[in-house]
This record gives sequence, structure tokens and C-alpha cells, in this order.
Amino acid sequence: MAITLVNPSGLPEIDAYRQVSIATGSRLIHIAGQVAWDADGVTVGEGDLAAQVERCYLNVATALAEVGGSFDDVAKLTAYVVDWTPDKMPQFLEGAARAAAKLGATPVPPATLLGVAALDVPEHLVEIEATAVLD
Repeated sequence: MAITLVNPSGLPEIDAYRQVSIATGSRLIHIAGQVAWDADGVTVGEGDLAAQVERCYLNVATALAEVGGSFDDVAKLTAYVVDWTPDKMPQFLEGAARAAAKLGATPVPPATLLGVAALDVPEHLVEIEATAVLD
């Protein structure tokens, strides 16, 4: 694998992600922000943050698979959540856990979560983008 995930001593250990990723591969992959669209462009889970997070992760996995990668190759995730408040974290983590169960993997690379006012269309509650490194 081209990615090694680390929680350095002296930094808090966060269950949802690791603090550092070490990339040693030769191909840098940028996955555009994925929203809760199915293959036909229909929004999945309208009004349901957990369902939309799950779909975003599954869409990232689909994009990675197309180039020969998986979540094991992800160096960094960035999530944009509409009207973010900390009380939404359980829903966000539920969606990530459901996706991990379906993928047979736990996507825990370094991550940033940002609250935003809006996304591309009103029904989208979250968008997740990824950077991966492949050998």
C-alpha cells in the first residue's frame, strides 16, 4: 500500500480518522467532491444526513475503484456539510460507518469537516472529496 496512517503521540487519538498519512506511491489521485447522487443523478436520502454521507463515501469508493484504488489508498478526505453544528456528528459518523460496513473497510485517513452555507443544489446536505496515492 502507498499510504500509512499514523496517530502521533502528543496528538489526540480520534476514532473517526488518523492525524497523519504518509504517502509513498507514485500516482496522485484527486476525487472531485462527491454528493449523494446515484448513477442516474438522482439524489439519495433527501433530508437524511446519514444516508447522504453513506452515499458520498460509496461514490468516492466507486471513483477510486475506477482507477484501481480503494479507501486504503486515501491520504486525505474533506467533507463539506450544509449548516453544520456539532450535534450532527452522530448522523455523520453513522453514515460513514454504514458505508464502511458495505465496503468492508474503515475509511479513517486524515479528514477535515467544514460547515458551509449551501452546496450545488438545495437537497444536497454533504459533499466529500478525496486525495489518494497509488503505487
